[in-house]
Amino acid sequence: MEKLVVVSQIIVSVSVIIVWVFRRENIIVEFKKYGISDTIRDIVGALKISLATILILGIWYNEFLFSSSLAMAFLMICAQYFHVKVSNPFNKFIPSLCLLILCLFIATKNLPLI
Repeated sequence: MEKLVVVSQIIVSVSVIIVWVFRRENIIVEFKKYGISDTIRDIVGALKISLATILILGIWYNEFLFSSSLAMAFLMICAQYFHVKVSNPFNKFIPSLCLLILCLFIATKNLPLI
């Protein structure tokens, strides 16, 4: 199960980095369609890239995996909301929905001991 969590961390991280670094032009178009300012877009991008980095670091240092995966899941829920808001077709929902599920999986496997 531990290997599946690590694979999930890698999938989420690499996906986010590809979208926010190498496919940035698509993000700019989408955020304009959603009516979100450039400043908020840049903050979301920096946050997602930071969280993706923490998820990768979590392979070796898992202290922050629970909070970083939940924060990334929250951003994916926000993405789902905006897809609904602009009435995107279902195929636009799929990537963020898959990443949301993976983030929740990572979080459940890294619940903090209370």
